[in-house]
Amino acid sequence: MAQQKTFTLEDLNAGGSRYHEMSPEKRYYAWWGDELLRVEVDGVYVINKVSGKEETLFTLDDILDMKEGGGEMIGVNLLNATFPYRDKSLALLDAPGKRVLYDFKAKRIAWSQDRMGSLEWNARSRVDAFAKDENLWLRLVDGTERKLTEDGSRDMVYGRSVHRNEFGITKGTFFSPDGEKLAFYRMDQSMVTDYPQVNTFGRIAECEPDKYPMAGMTSHEVTVGIHDIKENKTIYLNVGNPADRYFTNVAWSPDGNRIYLYEVNRAQDRATLDEYDVATGEKLRTIDTEEDEKYVEPQHPVTFVPWNDNEFVAWSQKDGYWHLYLYDVRAGHSVRQLTKGCWVVLDVLGFCKERNSIVILANRNGHLQHNLFAVNLATGAMTSLDNGKGVHRAQLSENGRLIVDRWAEPEVPWACALTDVAAAVKKKGGAVAMKLFESRNPWEGYAIPQYRVGTLTAADDTTTLHWRMVLPPDFTPQKKYPAVVYVYGGPHAHLVEASWHWGSRSWETYMAQNGFIVFVLDGRGSENRGKAFEQTTFRRLGQEEMRDQMRGVDYLRSLPYIDMDRLGVHGWSYGGFMTMTLMTSHPGVFKVGVAGGPVVDWKWYEVMYGERYMDTPEENPEGYLRTSLLSKAKELKDRLQIIIGMNDPVVVPQHALQFINACNEAGTQPDFYVYPGEGHNMMGHLSVHLHERITNYFKELLK
Repeated sequence: MAQQKTFTLEDLNAGGSRYHEMSPEKRYYAWWGDELLRVEVDGVYVINKVSGKEETLFTLDDILDMKEGGGEMIGVNLLNATFPYRDKSLALLDAPGKRVLYDFKAKRIAWSQDRMGSLEWNARSRVDAFAKDENLWLRLVDGTERKLTEDGSRDMVYGRSVHRNEFGITKGTFFSPDGEKLAFYRMDQSMVTDYPQVNTFGRIAECEPDKYPMAGMTSHEVTVGIHDIKENKTIYLNVGNPADRYFTNVAWSPDGNRIYLYEVNRAQDRATLDEYDVATGEKLRTIDTEEDEKYVEPQHPVTFVPWNDNEFVAWSQKDGYWHLYLYDVRAGHSVRQLTKGCWVVLDVLGFCKERNSIVILANRNGHLQHNLFAVNLATGAMTSLDNGKGVHRAQLSENGRLIVDRWAEPEVPWACALTDVAAAVKKKGGAVAMKLFESRNPWEGYAIPQYRVGTLTAADDTTTLHWRMVLPPDFTPQKKYPAVVYVYGGPHAHLVEASWHWGSRSWETYMAQNGFIVFVLDGRGSENRGKAFEQTTFRRLGQEEMRDQMRGVDYLRSLPYIDMDRLGVHGWSYGGFMTMTLMTSHPGVFKVGVAGGPVVDWKWYEVMYGERYMDTPEENPEGYLRTSLLSKAKELKDRLQIIIGMNDPVVVPQHALQFINACNEAGTQPDFYVYPGEGHNMMGHLSVHLHERITNYFKELLK
């Protein structure tokens, strides 16, 4: 160790000055139809799909040296280049304030368009949906602008993500396949209570409120508009009274004549897949209904089979796991279940027509892995498309025959290969791949911790849970070490996986370098383990997760090299809630804790998430009371630091402030730190400051 270098937070933290050079080197790829391109900041290269050799397609100098428009392209980053037309030599580039189609064969700008306020652009029509003056507009191919709405405001929101980004929603505009129609969200939040965020940076502090619908309170109302660009006509889907209803996962039929979406009721125990007529806005039929005594949670729009306009693939957990089902549009019902088993589908990448297959990402090879498969639409037969290890991501070519596979393994920082999907399916297994690149270890020459994984049994005495442990580089079992349990514990997240260093966060490495052992456990309630695993926490968030984390503590207690008198706990957001739940429910176990952005009482959290897992405070008063930390402030016996962003719009400051007030009344003494003007996470270099503060707190009190 004396001959090896040590890390700083500038090396390890994402906001650090040396983070990028200390991260695994990567390659970035794009498809031009079925041609594979490698993109860099200053050049684009065509890859020979047989030999792997590269030839220059064009460079940044080619663009800047143009006789006309070269100067306007200063600041272009070719890493962001896309190639939307398989039969045209056009690269879509983002120049300062403009969207440009660059003809790389003719070496000229073929077309350009203003992109200020852009929400979504369609390659076929070259129409841009954008926001201006809180209203929704269109920028047409000839540059003219069309205003679609008149009453946009902070109360009436158009073209933005709705339902607080729950149900898989990430945007609010949706072009039809031909780009000639636009579906968009309209969200009326005039009835939603304002949360009074305060801007303290002016001479006189000013109120800058957020619309924040808390559990059990009035939520916003959403409808879906349809604008026909050629007809210059807008209608809204006739959904009736939108109150207490969630409309999610908008999808178009291939011909652009129908809209498909999921509707979820306020109780979130029933979801319907509905079909609407685009011309009239009327609902044509309900294709499917899914109900659950706890909750349903559609996350994905339907996906039509590219070569068959009468079939689409939909996701469901109806058999207990996220799987895919094939539907016949004409019949209006499911034809067959495509995937099945005690594992989950994680993503749909596209289709391979040559092999009548859908290409997916799934954890079929184990809970810690994400692997690629082709699934035959007729038989459900699955073919492995990768090496069967690690955590993979991929990009499919336009015809679906080839895939750029990018992955990491515990000992592989980052690698990529070109895989022949059709050939692999023909072989019935075993990827036909050509290695494109493998990153070197950027940490060579440094004192690297030891990373271990294992399993233990959950508090139900049945379920297997996965853990990760990070030990100091000079670890010896004859010595006793302080330890920190890093926890999240909530839905839609996992911490342990078979990627580089088993998915370990950089801060864990830094703590291990400082002489700590860090322990991480994915308990029940976390993601990708099936519905029963995730729904264990229903109506009592934090309780079963706490029992599982205490099983982890029992395991640590069994290890002779863990000093249980120097045990800490840390987590952020849901993990902050878990940190404080553990410390106030088991005083004396965790000597030191750091809770970041913690939920304190679920009645102050937002409607969609809060009511899904807890029902309303009126329906579940016992559950809300039991999970609230306010009544447990008197049980705080150990050192706890609470850290928040002062303007957090996700877990509003009321949580932390009211816990501190409860501690004042109970006579207990937490520590408190605030980042003025910051939200739920500290961004940029403030993240380095944050993690230095967290580390120092543990070093001062546990070392």
